[in-house]
Amino acid sequence: MNVKRLIQSFKDAGRGVSFVYKNEQNFRIQLFFALVVIVSMFALGVRTSERIVILLLIILVVVLEFINTIIEKFLDLLKPRLHGHVEVIKDVMAAAVLISSIGSLVIGYIIFMPYIVELVF
Repeated sequence: MNVKRLIQSFKDAGRGVSFVYKNEQNFRIQLFFALVVIVSMFALGVRTSERIVILLLIILVVVLEFINTIIEKFLDLLKPRLHGHVEVIKDVMAAAVLISSIGSLVIGYIIFMPYIVELVF
């Protein structure tokens, strides 16, 4: 294993995360809610199996946001040639992120509601 190459790949990935954080408002919003959910998950004593589901959903939404950003930047390079299709592709990618976010919200509600009810009542 080449340690220098491994370290460089982590630096490259860090630059990618930094780029998305600086340039994508939706990512910052998603990150904020992910942190709130993670803190809540531990504060409410959510079961391990449910924690795994929650973390997988967070990862899904974040990865889709990264893929959305990649595709948007790539399409911006091709915009003159693919003019009519670029907006449709961007809209469909945004819809994928939105659907995964809504699905995560619904599943989060199902997981968290019994804990919140128990805490309140």
